[in-house]
Amino acid sequence: MLGLNANAQDVLVIKSTYLKTNDSVLVYKPITYQKSQKYPVVYVLHGHSANYRSWSKLADFQGLANQYGFIIVCPDGLKKSWYLNSPNKDSVQYESFFIKELLPKISNSYSTDAKKYFITGASMGGFGAMSILISYPQLFLSAGSTSGVLNLRHSGFKKTTLAYILGEYSEENKLFDEYSPINRLHLIKDLNKKLIFDCGTEDYLYKANNQFRQQCDSLKIKATYITQPGAHTGGYWSKTIHQHFKFFDELAKETTK
Repeated sequence: MLGLNANAQDVLVIKSTYLKTNDSVLVYKPITYQKSQKYPVVYVLHGHSANYRSWSKLADFQGLANQYGFIIVCPDGLKKSWYLNSPNKDSVQYESFFIKELLPKISNSYSTDAKKYFITGASMGGFGAMSILISYPQLFLSAGSTSGVLNLRHSGFKKTTLAYILGEYSEENKLFDEYSPINRLHLIKDLNKKLIFDCGTEDYLYKANNQFRQQCDSLKIKATYITQPGAHTGGYWSKTIHQHFKFFDELAKETTK
């Protein structure tokens, strides 16, 4: 549901070179927002087949913006972009859009604290959040994932939308390994990043998330991993996203000290 103060919400439409289309972005500002103050920013990515308003049906982001003093940004992932720069020339370059167009637009339009940028998401969005952090660790203090596709070989879309981006699925197609966050964690092992991720015990991605935790442990990456009853559903994410905001708030306060 949306918060009561609709004036604190903005819808931005960004004309993108990298997406070859416009991207709609829902932005929540704290009710006490003032240009003279700098605010942490949380980017929240939606799952497959959803859109930029999908999260607003799962959680009261206006309430969370008010509670924590965060600016919350919900971009549109174009249903099936996987938030990737696709090797497929006919596909979108979402990562470039995110870094080169969306981030500058938010930082130029709002009073943001560049030392306190966070990113998280559900399912495909969890994949996107972890992928973007690993690729651009200098831009984000932390990342989260709820029911994330952290190993692309476990995805239910590996033979459809992922195959369109990365090529036909097979054991021989190593792009599915090269793009999977679990196989890229080593790139941030010495950067002192703190991550949060969770997965329901009835989720088909539970095994992949357990393996991601094991990889974090082996690389000594500081990760908070939460397992709890739940399936791959919006009802589950509507609860878990609160844990991510609490985690980010604690990190933001640590950074201020």
